Amino acid sequence: MRVLIATVAERTNFIAAVPIAWALRTAGHEVRVASQPRLMEVIADAGLTAVPVGRDHDFWRVMRSRAFFDPLRDSVPPFDLAGLPMEEITWEPLQEGYRQIVPWWWRLVNEPMLDDLVALCRDWRPDLVLWEPSTFAAAVAAKVCGAAHGRFLWGVDVFAFIRTRYVELLAEEAGEEREDVPAAWLGACAARFGERFSEDLITGQFTVDCLPMGMRLGESGVRYVPVRYIPYNGRAVVPSWLREPPARRRVCLTLGTSATERQGGYVVSVQDLLDSLGELDMELVITLPEAEQQRLTRVPANTRLVSHVPLHALAPSCSAVINHGGAGTVLTMLHYGVPQLIIPRPTFDEPLLTRQMVRQGAAVSIPSAQARGERVRAELEKLLADEAVHRATADLHRRAHALPAPNAVVPLLEELAVHDQRASGVTPQGGSGRSSSVRKPSVPR
Repeated sequence: MRVLIATVAERTNFIAAVPIAWALRTAGHEVRVASQPRLMEVIADAGLTAVPVGRDHDFWRVMRSRAFFDPLRDSVPPFDLAGLPMEEITWEPLQEGYRQIVPWWWRLVNEPMLDDLVALCRDWRPDLVLWEPSTFAAAVAAKVCGAAHGRFLWGVDVFAFIRTRYVELLAEEAGEEREDVPAAWLGACAARFGERFSEDLITGQFTVDCLPMGMRLGESGVRYVPVRYIPYNGRAVVPSWLREPPARRRVCLTLGTSATERQGGYVVSVQDLLDSLGELDMELVITLPEAEQQRLTRVPANTRLVSHVPLHALAPSCSAVINHGGAGTVLTMLHYGVPQLIIPRPTFDEPLLTRQMVRQGAAVSIPSAQARGERVRAELEKLLADEAVHRATADLHRRAHALPAPNAVVPLLEELAVHDQRASGVTPQGGSGRSSSVRKPSVPR
């Protein structure tokens, strides 16, 4: 079977697919990863075959040049509504939100790669296309070439949750306001290649999801394929100090790489946190880019500054972690059963993932506007002593590990590829070597 994995050029979006890509590869399938040129080295570093398509997108350059959106302070419409109960989400803010994000996000990152991605699919003829949930160009390309296709998630599925509510409310509207903004854009993209809009261009024919049961936002009608989260953070070298057990309790402080690379800073004062946490009897390991390290005026004696350390190597030695709510960090720490103190950025799904972790009892949270050093220290001390949080973390950790490993999901992906190709009226290529008589797959929701 030929499998194409497609993503816009964002490292954090891509790395979520690496474990499933390698599971497919080691099962004997031919796997290629398509993205814009900027991501080629990251893909190759993961040991996967990279295919450049189109040109690099200008999303972050445009965001930095415009005053209407501050990624450290502002949420993303309409996905900022996903924290509300479904019945409280109304039409006007949904419609206005889509009218904003389609031109300044989705078009900006997808259209530079659309033509090349369609040409690649027409030429290579993949049986299955897996795409991260903002790479809609891949769904169009799959439709054009008749491939089965599905999304792989890197966080909470706000895309499907909001789309479900939007479609419900759309049916109740009349007149000009009834315009389906995402469908109009994607329909125009598909029409260029002789195809029409269908709902799977937004939510896929199925969705690979690594969140444990109880962590999803709600019912969206999406066909989910559960898979265990396997930590992958890119190239990893374990430093010598990490090969020895810590002499005292170890706590990790990590605020995310994209905060400085893409968004221009952190939502909290690192110096303020260090000044308060430096008084505690523990080893504080903080991951901080060298440029940010130079901004510090004081480093407490209990603090180890590192520009990078593999989180999957650090996590098993930690008693707790303070983090920003990014899915990769949260799920890596959950994979190792580490209790979490989360200071979420307001951007996109981080507040929602934080809320779900707190609801499960596996984390405590402080709003970023209230995350002063003294409060963070007090909450950390309570977290370290809170047996209820430790038990809830252990329970959620067990549920996460009960999900099937990526290798165990491959046979289901093979069946989905054959079934969804046939449902589209396409004769499967037969590259998987499976029987032509394939039952309709039973996919857990």
